[in-house]
Amino acid sequence: MKVLVISAHPDDIELFCAGTLAKFKKQGHSIAMAILCNGNKGHFTIGPEELAEIRKKEAENSAKILGAELFVGLFPDLELHVNKESVEIVMDVIRQVDPDVIITHSPDDYMMDHINAGKLAIDASFCATLPNYRTKVNRVSKLVPIFFMDTASGVNFQPTEYVDITEEMPVKEKMLLCHQSQYIWLKEHDNIDYVEFMKALNQFRGTQCGVKYAEGFRQHLVWGRIKPYRILP
Repeated sequence: MKVLVISAHPDDIELFCAGTLAKFKKQGHSIAMAILCNGNKGHFTIGPEELAEIRKKEAENSAKILGAELFVGLFPDLELHVNKESVEIVMDVIRQVDPDVIITHSPDDYMMDHINAGKLAIDASFCATLPNYRTKVNRVSKLVPIFFMDTASGVNFQPTEYVDITEEMPVKEKMLLCHQSQYIWLKEHDNIDYVEFMKALNQFRGTQCGVKYAEGFRQHLVWGRIKPYRILP
């Protein structure tokens, strides 16, 4: 099975679903990570061009841990909008990967890049199934299930499925720590330690389902994307 995550920024995947990806990988599935924004606006002292390069390298280092295929920096931060151009760019990623399942941001997340990344995942994955909608990648993908990953600190998100990531937590933490520029930014801008922030959410989700650490998801329940079997590991 091919698993594609469509996220907004470098480190979003690590915060909200890297444990599940590690579990998928352990089961022999292939992983692709599409990080739509380049992370160029989140720093007090590093300029946009330099920051985008730093964050791309950090994302590459994280993806290597899982041997994941990586697409990163297709749009600048806060310039990710749902329009024909962006849909077609994301369509080409989907057609290239040809996934069996997509994980993306919840429509109830806290900021526009997250929300729009989730909308684009839905719209582009449908458009990618249409043979007469031609883009740069000459392939038609199948309509696949979509799962929304948790929101920042779990606000406005009630999972319907849980994945036990207790054994995968060391890998998840290692991946997250690749993003050192974001570690500093979140300390200064949001007054959080992002490792503690991540573990607190996963411990809370674990408490809900009776394990030490878990990641929560909600399936996008619409016609054509529902399967009569469990997909998450």
